Amino acid sequence: MSSETKAAEAKVDNVTAVMKVMAVLEGLDIDHESSLAELSQRAMMSKSTAYRFLQTLKNLGYVAQDSESEKYRLTMKAFVLGSSALGNMDLIKMADPDMAALSQLTREAVHLGTLDASTGEIVYVHKYNSHFNLCMNTRIGDRCPAHTTAMGKALMSRMTEAQLEHLLTLQPLEPRTERTLTSRQALDEQLAQARQSGLAEDLEEMDAGVCCFATPILDHTGKAIAALSMSIPTIRYHQDITLAYKANLCESGRNISRQLGWKGTD
Repeated sequence: MSSETKAAEAKVDNVTAVMKVMAVLEGLDIDHESSLAELSQRAMMSKSTAYRFLQTLKNLGYVAQDSESEKYRLTMKAFVLGSSALGNMDLIKMADPDMAALSQLTREAVHLGTLDASTGEIVYVHKYNSHFNLCMNTRIGDRCPAHTTAMGKALMSRMTEAQLEHLLTLQPLEPRTERTLTSRQALDEQLAQARQSGLAEDLEEMDAGVCCFATPILDHTGKAIAALSMSIPTIRYHQDITLAYKANLCESGRNISRQLGWKGTD
């Protein structure tokens, strides 16, 4: 066999291996956790092949395995790569000046979040911490069921009925606190208000003692691709100044959306 033929075959093998690795990663992205059997079927490869690639991904830190269920999931290292891609799309870069200005003006926690459509969860992708000791503590990469958060409601308010129904099959209306919305009627009422005002609220529905409000970030097509929020302890939330903060947040959301090519006014 000639050296050229060997090189060509090696190249094909390398491409095939990369495709199989991506099939495993994409399989993990569909569900929060997956078994070896589920992944091998989803990636259309044998269990032994899937296992080999999973072990490599575990060693590299992109995949973790639950010791009890033996199911696999993506790690924060995989999220970091996704965040890098998000940053390359300029969303975080575009949102940062407005977020910094909101943080300086209000001294409250400001968050940017996106929806993981495969799980129905909001993922925090950027943040400015509160300047106060009494505040909401979050980390980049934290996840919460969409219906429990102001950001989730802001994004849900822009969904079609079919999209909303699908999300609720992923994340049923289960309580996170005593105040979490658990009825579809109550959720629909709040989404209608958010759709009209451009602002959604979470009144101690994700964390007791913390209230949030959020507005969607729209791309050039008018699709909601992210949400901007502010989190304030309940003790400070019900103050007149909060009304001004809500107006500031909505204007920041519109400004970021315009930078993404949005031409609307609502």
